[in-house]
Amino acid sequence: MAGPKLLDLMRERIRVKHYSLRTEEVYLHWVRCFIIHHGKRHPRELGGPEVEAFLTHLAVDGRASLSTQNQALSALLLLYREVLAIELPWMDGVVRAKRAPRLPVVLTEAEL
Repeated sequence: MAGPKLLDLMRERIRVKHYSLRTEEVYLHWVRCFIIHHGKRHPRELGGPEVEAFLTHLAVDGRASLSTQNQALSALLLLYREVLAIELPWMDGVVRAKRAPRLPVVLTEAEL
């Protein structure tokens, strides 16, 4: 008899940590995207370089925002640390998404 599936273990761990249902949905989405991005290989076969490649892909090809990239990173860290009990090396090679420039809005006296 096979054991529980990876996403079921992830869902269970998220619920033990009392994350919201929306966070659960999004984290499971990012884990699925990660697995599909790497040819449906099991995350246990993958490691830090593959996580870096996926996050870089999100920033460069997917043009994801910084917060989206951070959310995907958090989901993958939870997967590796809490579910698989694998500590990933710190990922210095990740191309980080750029924060959107915030231009100040200044009104002239006439506009006021």
